[in-house]
Amino acid sequence: MLAGHVVIATSAYSGWYPRLGALFVPVYDYVLVSDPLSQEQRESIGWHGRQGMSDANNQFHYFRQTADDRILWGGYDAVYHPGNRVGPRLDRRPATFAVLERHFRAAFPQLADLAFPYRWGGAIDTTSRFTVTFGQTMGGRVTYALGYTGLGVGASRWAAGIVRDFILRPDSDLLGLDFVRSAPLPFPPEPFRTVAVNLVRRELDRADRNEGRRGLVLRTLDALGIGFDS
Repeated sequence: MLAGHVVIATSAYSGWYPRLGALFVPVYDYVLVSDPLSQEQRESIGWHGRQGMSDANNQFHYFRQTADDRILWGGYDAVYHPGNRVGPRLDRRPATFAVLERHFRAAFPQLADLAFPYRWGGAIDTTSRFTVTFGQTMGGRVTYALGYTGLGVGASRWAAGIVRDFILRPDSDLLGLDFVRSAPLPFPPEPFRTVAVNLVRRELDRADRNEGRRGLVLRTLDALGIGFDS
């Protein structure tokens, strides 16, 4: 029996469907997890709750305490592999782990001796406007939602309702929202895609080192509807 409708919800791993290739890029995000903190170590940093936190950089770090008093520290070095490549061999990147550990030591000098026995990575998907995008192909027989940019825990629940309405409630008011109807600008083909992604990363890093002031490249992308500030 053949399915009458297919939903694609494979996010960063959607490259198997060529029609979606221009809509997203997969970027790898990496994290470290420390040994458990002693009570003395927790007191030294004044972090008494389990609040999840991040800094305000474009290339930001995020961090939280786990239920067994470890610190998870990740973010910053989002890595794109040319050709939208994904795979288990890319889940570990020693150079990025070293950068993250160095940044942690700078943020928490009181924990200079804290070890990080666990470290890993995985791919997240992003569109050119850094938000989820929706659509249908194959005469409406295929519906997709992708591009959560690492914020899919909450957004994917809402997106599931949009996908449902595409299939079961075509008269839904939600389908008339500009956010749902509009599509992000497509990414260029390779090798221009790799050049573009790396250029934006350099410009974001430049802005972070310049008190957040955005250069001409980022201001132009903002005006075109590309990026966080679009």
